[in-house]
Amino acid sequence: METGNIIGYEINDKTCQISFYNDTLEEPETLVVDEDNYQIPLIIGKLRDTWAYGKEAKRLVSVKEGFTVTRLLEKSLAGEKIEFGEESYEAVWLLSKFIQMSLQSFTKIDAIVFSVPELSEEIAKMLRGIASRMNIEKSHIFIQDYKESFCNYLFYQPKELWQYEAALFSCNRNEIKAYMLRRLKPGMGGGKATFVTVDEVASAHIKELAAVYPVLNEDKAKDADVIFQRFIESVFDKRIVSSVFLTGDGFENNWYPSSLRVLCNGRRAFIGNNLYSKGACYTAYRKTYIHVEDPVYLSESKLTDQITLNLRVDGQEMWYPIVSWGTHWYESDNQWEILLEKVEDIELRIESLVQGTVKTEVIKMNRFPHRGEYSMRIQLETLFLDEKTCKITVRDLGFGEFFLPTDFHEEKIIHLGGNDGKFNSLS
Repeated sequence: METGNIIGYEINDKTCQISFYNDTLEEPETLVVDEDNYQIPLIIGKLRDTWAYGKEAKRLVSVKEGFTVTRLLEKSLAGEKIEFGEESYEAVWLLSKFIQMSLQSFTKIDAIVFSVPELSEEIAKMLRGIASRMNIEKSHIFIQDYKESFCNYLFYQPKELWQYEAALFSCNRNEIKAYMLRRLKPGMGGGKATFVTVDEVASAHIKELAAVYPVLNEDKAKDADVIFQRFIESVFDKRIVSSVFLTGDGFENNWYPSSLRVLCNGRRAFIGNNLYSKGACYTAYRKTYIHVEDPVYLSESKLTDQITLNLRVDGQEMWYPIVSWGTHWYESDNQWEILLEKVEDIELRIESLVQGTVKTEVIKMNRFPHRGEYSMRIQLETLFLDEKTCKITVRDLGFGEFFLPTDFHEEKIIHLGGNDGKFNSLS
């Protein structure tokens, strides 16, 4: 049987990057574009009847041949059309074409997670639609932001790196942003899981960085180093930081030797530009192969309620999450096939992290046709009507040739509490 890949796909307005994992690898690897370069320019082009993407499309720009399109993500979200002569293309079609071409070396994809700078329902819907047209199972398509990618990357590193807080500094060529991963208060969710979040704690525009690139200006570099060092000291003030990660093309030149000494004082520091795609790849692994995720990443846009029911999964009895805290409501529609031992009402448990409560809802099964043990197969479906309302439907699937499906179905509307602006109370 062909080995499938799970993909972490970082994408922003200028570039994309692909990390992948399969059972022949010990850990995710990142697709190399050129020597020591993982970034694929987010450009698509066409010369006569031949399509090109990435660096080949960028070459068409430089030689002014054919036509090329940049800023694909921005144009797709705006619903733009691209005109070239008598040809007309939807920007989202071009983005889909780019993504398919960039993934053409992976003949079988089991799961994919897109990592974007900032997440919205619109971008999630668009990228999910593109991936679903590539024959990737809908329940194995996820979208997350850079902060969540950082978090999932750290989950697969030695625990001492996030024993306390872990810092991420992201730098382009004129701005530096600082993020902190921290644990939320212990005991939430009955103390059965660890909950973490990532906060943007500071940012600074450093105009001297513009002069550092592409040629290193020593005086400007020294000024930028001094400003960055002060920025670090303000971020670390009164914090216990276990590790530091630097990412972004702004860190390419070694213009910050003094700052680096401060970063490495009593903590481990790492630099690299494939953190987000690798973090997305780790997420794809967690979502595909782990039934109950721990630790759990939370943010203000994530569900803080969980819906579970008692199931035996892989021979182990558990309260299985059909709606998990730490997910987005618009990514929580799903279906399962369940084999019942006997006909009895289905008990659902709704656990709220914000309220600290557990309540029970019951789906009545008294109208379900009577059959022998383990011959009752149902479909259970979750469908979110909005961010606080989940409809759960149970249908009879029959049992092969022995019992045909009937018209039995029951619905239950579950009202969730949501954050209600109380996310900070979890700190």
